[in-house]
Formats: sequence, C-alpha cells, structure tokens
Amino acid sequence: MASKYHLEESVKWRIIGRLEAGQSIKETATCLNISRQTVSKLWKQFQNDGSVVRRPGHGRKRMTAASEDRYLALTDRRNRKATARQLSSELAAATGTVASRQTIYRRLNEKGLYARKPRVCVLLSSQKKRDRFNWCKEHQNWTEHQWSHVLFTDESRFSLTGDSKRVYIWRESGTRNDPSNIVERDRFGSGGVMVWGGIMIDGRTPLHVFSSGSVTGQIYRDEVLDPYVRLFRGAYGPDFLFMDDNARPHRANLIDEFLENEDIKRIPWPPNSPDLNPIENLRNYLGKAIARIHPPPR
Repeated sequence: MASKYHLEESVKWRIIGRLEAGQSIKETATCLNISRQTVSKLWKQFQNDGSVVRRPGHGRKRMTAASEDRYLALTDRRNRKATARQLSSELAAATGTVASRQTIYRRLNEKGLYARKPRVCVLLSSQKKRDRFNWCKEHQNWTEHQWSHVLFTDESRFSLTGDSKRVYIWRESGTRNDPSNIVERDRFGSGGVMVWGGIMIDGRTPLHVFSSGSVTGQIYRDEVLDPYVRLFRGAYGPDFLFMDDNARPHRANLIDEFLENEDIKRIPWPPNSPDLNPIENLRNYLGKAIARIHPPPR
C-alpha cells in the first residue's frame, strides 16, 4: 500500500472528498487500497490545517550531517574503488553514524559521484610511459603531408559466431536463464578469423584473411609484407613509412631482413600503444558491424 507522502495530490483530495461525503476511514482505505493509518493521518492534517500538502520540516530527519556528506565525498575521491559498504564502515568509525548502502549511494550522487565501470587501459611501466610521451612529442608537429606517407597496419581477430560482449538484449526481470535470452558461445573461441589490414590518408589495403589461425614471422612475410606492403612501398616511393606494432612475429629476424632488402622504412613505434594507431577505430567499427549481423556470418 502507498504511504501518505508518496500519494499524488489528486489522490489525497479524493480521500478527503470521500471522508467529507460520510465514508468511513476503513471504507476509504479499502476502496483506494491505501492503509487506514495513512488515511487517518491525512484526515487529521486536513482538519488541522485545511490542506493536504506536506508541511516543510515534517519529513524524516536526514541521517547524515553536511560535514559527514563532505567526508564521504572526500573519502571516495581518495579511493575511487571503495565500495558503499566500505564507505559506510569508514563513516561509522570516523563519526559514529551508521548509514545504509542506499544512503551512501544517495549522498555520493548528491555530490556528483556515480558508480560507473572504469575505463580499461594497457598496463604501462614508467619507462613505457616515457617512451609514449617522447614519441608523441617528436611527432606532434608533423604535417598532414608527412602523415600521408605512413601506412598504419594491424591484425585483429573477429568472432563469426557473434560477440556476446558487444550484444545487448531486452528481457523481463527474472528471465536471465530463458533459452531465448542466452547467447551460445564456444568456450574455445571457435568460429573466428584473423585478418590484417592497412590504412593511409588517401588509401587502404585489401582486408587479408590469414589461412591459419595464428601468425608467425614467415606467414607475416609471405601473406602480408610481400604481396601488400612491398607494393605500397613501390607506389609511394622512398618517403613511404611502414607502421606495425611490436608483436613478436613483426620483430623476427627474417622480417627485418625482408624490410631491409626491399628498402622499406619503419616508423618507430612505442610499446603497448594500440590507442595511438588510427586503425583501431576501424577495427572497433568492423567489430560492431559483425555483431549486428543476424544470423552470424559463416
């Protein structure tokens, strides 16, 4: 049943109208599916004040003081991973105030703090951070003409059985385990393909699908460098720059020998820096496009 302060004003006046018409509190409560206590309190308020509007200051006393709210916000900002239960315990230890998790949520929301999934990034050592910074500083003033000679490349694996991490469904509460709400996925990740591609400011390579599930140095040379990168080098001339990351197959001795023999210059690339590669945007777009296909491609 609804409480007094959760009733809409129109409902409150309906209650008063019935009571003034001679209906009893019990009959009114039964007809409107409202507790007799709520009807009784509303009737007494109307008789005393002539109004059904909640009077200021007559609600439940706020559990936390303003100083405690500031303490919660400060504690949360110092430890972003703290749970509501942990914050409640720290508040009780510091001030003696015992607040529920729901109260903690509300106080943090009032301070502009909301529970959200953290953004995930690659783990970087101090040296790798310096390498990334130095690379960005070195290239920050490059012109569009200079960048136009760079072929950005990468390999990616895409699932052809559907990517459950990208797909959301609409379902009713309590139906999580219904067959219609379950996405089947092979535990060994079958049904995927490994592809390679490259982009430039004014061009792109074909999307190459590797014949095997993994990429070795020899496969990388024979299926990527020789048929694609070598031709781009010939078309763009000596100013051509080839970008690939520091994956082990890319840095094999036979790869270095091939690039040297073909006079293909690499642009130095900082370790663990996929976010600096513009082709990652295309990879994400392609992954979403595949996830939208129904039924999945075979």
